[in-house]
Amino acid sequence: MIRCVVKCGGQQQHVVVAARGDRKSPAIAAPPPATVRMPGRVLCCGMRSRGADLAGVEMAAGPQPQGGVSGLFRGPRYSRVRATATVDPEDIPLEKVQAKSSGSVLPYVGVACLGAILFGYHLGVVNGALEYLAKDLGIDENAVLQGWVVSTTLAGATAGSFTGGALADKFGRTRTFILDAIPLAVGAFLSATAHDVRTMIIGRLLAGIGIGISSALVPLYISEISPTEIRGALGSVNQLFICIGILAALVAGLPLAGNPAWWRTMFGISIVPSILLALGMAVSPESPRWLFQQGKLSQAETAIKKLYGREKVAEVMYDLKAASQGSSEPDAGWLDLFSKRYWKVVSVGAAMFLFQQLAGINAVVYYSTSVFRSAGIASDVAASALVGAANVFGTMIASSLMDKQGRKSLLITSFSGMAASMLLLSLSFTWKALAPYSGPLAVAGTVLYVLSFALGAGPVPALLLPEIFASRIRAKAVALSLGMHWVSNFFIGLYFLSVVNKFGISTVYLGFASVCALAVVYIAGNVVETKGRSLEEIERALSSAS
Repeated sequence: MIRCVVKCGGQQQHVVVAARGDRKSPAIAAPPPATVRMPGRVLCCGMRSRGADLAGVEMAAGPQPQGGVSGLFRGPRYSRVRATATVDPEDIPLEKVQAKSSGSVLPYVGVACLGAILFGYHLGVVNGALEYLAKDLGIDENAVLQGWVVSTTLAGATAGSFTGGALADKFGRTRTFILDAIPLAVGAFLSATAHDVRTMIIGRLLAGIGIGISSALVPLYISEISPTEIRGALGSVNQLFICIGILAALVAGLPLAGNPAWWRTMFGISIVPSILLALGMAVSPESPRWLFQQGKLSQAETAIKKLYGREKVAEVMYDLKAASQGSSEPDAGWLDLFSKRYWKVVSVGAAMFLFQQLAGINAVVYYSTSVFRSAGIASDVAASALVGAANVFGTMIASSLMDKQGRKSLLITSFSGMAASMLLLSLSFTWKALAPYSGPLAVAGTVLYVLSFALGAGPVPALLLPEIFASRIRAKAVALSLGMHWVSNFFIGLYFLSVVNKFGISTVYLGFASVCALAVVYIAGNVVETKGRSLEEIERALSSAS
């Protein structure tokens, strides 16, 4: 117990305050704070942590240990009090601190999304440029070498996604972004200036490594710096900017018809956002969660102040300390991901990306031009633009719903819509009664599928994974899951046409519909809802459930 002198309405009263250990917090295992209660009005303000501002209440009682912290608390029907006592910041429950953020994470999310734009751009740029670069490099009659130009990027992305997690854990998120700009810029330069196929392949490989690293790093960084209440919306922006990157590659290819050498400019353009990414990350704050995990507490507080404002420092630091109480474990190794402790949640992350790819998104995009031609839309550019616009529109809707409807419900809705769309596509190709309407129905099925994909299956996995993974495995687990994405993407691209030739596109579409239905069942039984919960709250909930 602590006896405090309390001033209330000009009168001094002696108040006995419950000391730490007298009761237990129901929220977490952290010791409770010292509290001062007086009848009357609510007591409200921020608290000091390592030099943070004193905001209206001073507490000090008896001999004060070093690092004393001043605090204000919220509660119903309590008067404004002035007292002296010592309270550690980690002892103040999160629900007691309601300081409004005065900072903004949006500029830093925007910088990170340059990586997402480059992701989409490098994937899409080769589609329009391949015919023209093949003529310039003398491989227009060699389908194998053309295939290498395309698939080398996927191979590089696979390697980059696995590497990105280890780099992010070792050097931090922002430094890894800066390192990532090197293969992105060098790869673009080599591709733009290539005069032989070997240089082009090396350039595409480096660009692939760069987008592989950014594919894991962008959602990781955004999730770790985003406030809980808008983390879903900001996390889905990653997918939106990937779509914008793909559309930018499509627009960049428009001058090709009149200028066949334009393909070099198309590759060279991507050097600019690569440099901007490095420069932007040089002035962006590091992830406070990574800094805290490394024991760099003062730097973590500086980052929090820059991201959310000084009044949020104590609240966020408390949450981080509460999540790490009783744990001094170092970053996990790769083998730890397969341990009994983590395997269940890691398998959920890997399954999300497997379902995403096996649900047929690449097949639908690949066949979209032929589908649109059957409906009388002869322009490949128009077909690609319509598919891209549907993707962007669906992702914007998902962004607005992510923190309202939740991740799990959007995933179930998305895969259900994709299953129905695949069934419609399959029937439009085989059911004779629908033959007169097969073209319009196929277009409707394609657009509905892309919209459904953009509502959940596209943006949610990259957002959900950093949320459900514990802090010590987060970077590597995200990298492993993204690695599954690139591996499955590579093999689907390798064998898809062979499977279509053997079984027919209608049967393949039915197979994709079955995968989507299976995904709905799996998500309903295994995926947890994360909306409105901090990363530390999610980690504690999953740890107690395991």
